[in-house]
Amino acid sequence: MKHFLTILSHEVRMLLVSTNTYIAAVAFLSLMGFIFTGILEDYSKAVQDVSPASVFFQLYWLPVFFMVPLLTSKCLSEERRLGTIETLLTTPVTTAEVVLGKYAAAYLLYIAFWGSTSGLFYILKRFAGDARLIDPGPIVGGYLFVAVSGLLFVAIGVFASSLSRNQSVAGILSLTFLVGIIFGGRYLGSVSWLDREALAPLKDAVEYAQINQHFQDFTRGVVDTRELLFYVSGTVLALIFSVLSVEAKLLHS
Repeated sequence: MKHFLTILSHEVRMLLVSTNTYIAAVAFLSLMGFIFTGILEDYSKAVQDVSPASVFFQLYWLPVFFMVPLLTSKCLSEERRLGTIETLLTTPVTTAEVVLGKYAAAYLLYIAFWGSTSGLFYILKRFAGDARLIDPGPIVGGYLFVAVSGLLFVAIGVFASSLSRNQSVAGILSLTFLVGIIFGGRYLGSVSWLDREALAPLKDAVEYAQINQHFQDFTRGVVDTRELLFYVSGTVLALIFSVLSVEAKLLHS
């Protein structure tokens, strides 16, 4: 993995000059600012039972659905389309180093985007007269959930990018996978036919993969090692599949 840092620094530079990055940044900050403003307007009208941070992070899936595809759809699909992936892999660089370098660059940018929203809470703390609006528990838990779940979400985006030469197709695949893992699990958890005794192991697996339940746990300060294992193992699998997908495409090209 001695070339990992070189690839990472190159990919960060490429992301910083990419149009998609700035589209994602503007859209993300505009959306999150709009959401935060709406939350504060609701709080100014009536007292709420939960803190603004809890409501703010409940909508984590909105930016994930457009930000992850924009950050990752180009990383491998564009290399394959231009034929530069073959040239890159003829150098003393392994497929795993290429995939991990691109993944790490996209993840760092994903975290940087979310980190910029901390300014919203700073402004609220600076000018709000009610200390109850700034509850550190949901804020810390929310950002921790974003960091941990982002490992898997970005890995899924990289995997989707490895499946197609077309950037638009890769983006659509990424969005489909993300919708499936975030809302598909919630839907399966509510269906009645999973209550059969014979399907108990499947029901347990579905409940284990409930991302929205994980979010609730994190914001309450409950960090379950099983949930951490879910995201870490899912990330590793997605990246392994990405490496295998790239190598398979090279063999058939």
